[in-house]
Amino acid sequence: MNSPNWLDRILYPFAHHTLKLPVGEMHYIDEGEGDPIVFVHGTPTWSFVWRQQVKSLSRSFRCIAPDHLGFGLSSKPTEHNFAYTPEAHAENLENLINHLQLKNITLVVHDFGGPIGLRYTMRYPENVKNLVILNTWMWNLEEEKQMMKISRFLDSSVGRFLYLQLGFSARFLLPKGYHERKHLTRDVHHHYLSPLSSNKIATWKFALALHDSGLYFAQLWEQREKLRSINKLILWGEKDKLLPLHFLDKWEQTFPEAKVIKYKAGHFVQEERGGEIADAIHNFILAK
Repeated sequence: MNSPNWLDRILYPFAHHTLKLPVGEMHYIDEGEGDPIVFVHGTPTWSFVWRQQVKSLSRSFRCIAPDHLGFGLSSKPTEHNFAYTPEAHAENLENLINHLQLKNITLVVHDFGGPIGLRYTMRYPENVKNLVILNTWMWNLEEEKQMMKISRFLDSSVGRFLYLQLGFSARFLLPKGYHERKHLTRDVHHHYLSPLSSNKIATWKFALALHDSGLYFAQLWEQREKLRSINKLILWGEKDKLLPLHFLDKWEQTFPEAKVIKYKAGHFVQEERGGEIADAIHNFILAK
């Protein structure tokens, strides 16, 4: 595929690859050689969010980072043709991993990439060698009253307008996810706004999924013991204004065997601490 005019090939110098799915094409990058690292993004981001880590880690490993349908350079089917639920995105991710025949995976998940990527881990725990968790969750969020209140408000005509017409997620929520706004330069922000200029339905569907997908999240959490034997690294931005800090506490209490590194960074810790995150993943894999 050709690069869109807005894409800076210095910031994002990777070759384009696509996987044809029944409802469109999933774009992904596949850089380097060696044991595979699969990076799974959330909202309103795309594989661009992992660019610093891919540039560094592809020197030693094979780095794969897909764009979920509706995000980045992937197809953006209508909501009538694709469900845009975490389960549907998880199915696409599984199809990609199977298509590439990846083995002994290091899975790196962030934001909605957690409940998307971790379903693969639950289904094939023997094929996930390492798990790297960045500011995400894997449980029902009903007890998070504020998050539920906002999610239910967004499931309205006003919420739909905010997301689909005003680009609320990339334009307003994304900046809130940075502790140090200097990392969200105009050029970087442009690379999150541009892919959503024609269709923002995927970001709105994720906002609704916070309450709509509670059963799916709960089912994942019920299977959490399958993660026990997998090497786990938790990299957490402590200044996250989008997810509460007690999410980290829950991960730590549930998996005390996990290695934990905390950063004075916001929700998009891989943007603010790019090199440090790459080094932490590199060292963790080699140590195991």
